[in-house]
Amino acid sequence: MMKYYDVIIVGGGVSGAALLYTLSNYTNIKNIAILEKTGEFGSVNSKLTQNSQTLHFGDIETNYTLEKSIKVKHNTDMLRHYLDNTKYKHKGLFTIYPKMVIAVGDEEIEELSKRYEDFKKLFPKLKKIGRDEIAQIEPNVIKGRDPNEKIIALYSEEGYTVDFGKVAEALVSDSKREGVDIFTNTKLRKITRKKESNTYIIETKNTRTKDGQLFEAPVVIVTAGAHSILIAQSLGYGTEYGILSVAGSFYNSHRKLLNGKVYTMQKKKLPFAAVHGDPEVHNPNITRFGPTAKAIFMLERRNYGTVGEYFRTLGFGWKQIATVVKLGVDPIISRYMLRNLFYDWPIIGKRLFLKEARKVVPTITAKDLYYDNRYGGNRPQIVNINKRTMDTGEAKIVGENIIFNITPSPGASTCLGNAYIDAQKITEFLHSVGINAHFDKAKFEKKYVK
Repeated sequence: MMKYYDVIIVGGGVSGAALLYTLSNYTNIKNIAILEKTGEFGSVNSKLTQNSQTLHFGDIETNYTLEKSIKVKHNTDMLRHYLDNTKYKHKGLFTIYPKMVIAVGDEEIEELSKRYEDFKKLFPKLKKIGRDEIAQIEPNVIKGRDPNEKIIALYSEEGYTVDFGKVAEALVSDSKREGVDIFTNTKLRKITRKKESNTYIIETKNTRTKDGQLFEAPVVIVTAGAHSILIAQSLGYGTEYGILSVAGSFYNSHRKLLNGKVYTMQKKKLPFAAVHGDPEVHNPNITRFGPTAKAIFMLERRNYGTVGEYFRTLGFGWKQIATVVKLGVDPIISRYMLRNLFYDWPIIGKRLFLKEARKVVPTITAKDLYYDNRYGGNRPQIVNINKRTMDTGEAKIVGENIIFNITPSPGASTCLGNAYIDAQKITEFLHSVGINAHFDKAKFEKKYVK
């Protein structure tokens, strides 16, 4: 049987859930479906154990330029307002801890001090503090550190630590039920373009019953993480992109070592977060250190069924080979990836990782840490095959009445911002096929753009 909808969302992570919430509450579209391949929303990359649980604003993320921070903060503030507005309705979505980024030595201090001057208007609550103030807030950051070692930090009391999996569930539950159909355990098999009706046909399989189901819609939004590229390419879009899957893992502590988030300065040219420590969102007595970063040949962490899909996404042409070689011979990237390759190894991995962790907590020992293989997800690092470069942040591919979102960090943080952008485009798509659709921007902005 064929089910018809005006809009179909493929993927029920926090990005797909945010779009469903936005369309159901702030548009007049009454016929919407969301398809999620697992039994729960937010159970893959949005899951608590699969990401860094940080709401990124750009204040202490030193790999963000001012221009990027302005954009990220604008979009992240939308989700922050949602969290603040629903904290009594939905328990356990987030915890607020203090946060800081530390700079050690003359070179880092000069760089961070300049950054503070450039960013303080954008983040008026951000403070520059010295050794004594750091010691009061985070004693273990100073304890055992060389007293002659120069150190400063940028500090904020508003460090949102978020369970994005629970946020996805909350967003779906807050979506108006009338005109919204929710399909879980529904895995995408194929999307085809039906030109005579100007619609898309979506073939799915129920992962429990193995039954097939057909869906049809004039507008489709794909929010399926790394799979979005593969789906786009099956329709002829995004062929200039590939994915380098980077697995991020974490070491947890046996005891409380930090009171809040503590970041270190970002290495230039690297799109991956520098080592940091932060309390687990639901348990402040567990301090998580990481992430590590190693290349894996699959689109989903620990899902070996996606190995073939990974290589189909990257491709085997000379451009792909040249891109991988160019990135691989870069001394900064290659040294970083080689070092990270060993961090997951038993015994030796922990010993090697201690050097990085001691940048945050100088007195940390091997006995303080344990590698928990339940933690850690996959970052779909976007690669531009034509330019032979790694592109930081999210990617959005817009086709004929279809959008593909690939959302590595900070995609979870900016999910409502992305939904705000997509909702406007979706109404344009629907108008083009003769369906009257309206997005109430004023109502949305009144609540989330402040």
